Amino acid sequence: MAVDEALLSEFRESDLPILRLYRWEPSISLGRFSKLSQSVDMKIIEKQKLPFVRRMTGGGILVHGGDLSYSLIFPREYLKDAGVKESYRYLCRFLINLYKKLGLKAEFAHDLKLESSKSNICMASNEPYDIIIDGRKIGGNAQRYTKKLLFQHGTIPLSLDARLFKDIFLEEFGLQEIATLDRIRKAVTYEELKESLIEVFMKSFDVKLIRDDLHPSQLKRANELQKKKYSNKRWNVDAKQD
Repeated sequence: MAVDEALLSEFRESDLPILRLYRWEPSISLGRFSKLSQSVDMKIIEKQKLPFVRRMTGGGILVHGGDLSYSLIFPREYLKDAGVKESYRYLCRFLINLYKKLGLKAEFAHDLKLESSKSNICMASNEPYDIIIDGRKIGGNAQRYTKKLLFQHGTIPLSLDARLFKDIFLEEFGLQEIATLDRIRKAVTYEELKESLIEVFMKSFDVKLIRDDLHPSQLKRANELQKKKYSNKRWNVDAKQD
């Protein structure tokens, strides 16, 4: 999460748009305004030594561990006057195309006329441009806007070890019902998924991708954020910054 914020804060007007791919260890991430104590048993979290981090984006609490995640950063002017819902529909279409390439029928909740619902836990909520496969929500996506930039990140779940998370939540949200690729009988490795995502992303937006590493200024900023913010209880638990 520190790298995500570093990429956003260090982005310059002359920079190319950024697509970042990364993985998680078993953990949970919290939306910017998630109420941790409302939904999570902190005693069990501490006992299991389960890592958790608060994102700079909104949305609910999300479990990680068998997922491939992406981050996307580009100038807001690329989308002209598109609103939030329109931008989700436009940007998340590469995910719809990715699942289609994997032989799965994925649709937006809006197109299925599913009723929207709110929850402190990501997988228990239902937004218009959540992605649905076989009647179940798969993954999650969230955005953050700055004056000139749009940042979006999200996750594609390959698998989930429900045993790691079954006791930590204080409210029921259907952990066993969460859609993952292995649960919908689609076997794919991380490497295969990554290469498919890259191919589909380029075709969906008619772009070419250039592989790159973090630049020194980005790495320096990420290390600063990791130390001062994303390793700080005041941020992760209380959603406050020094």
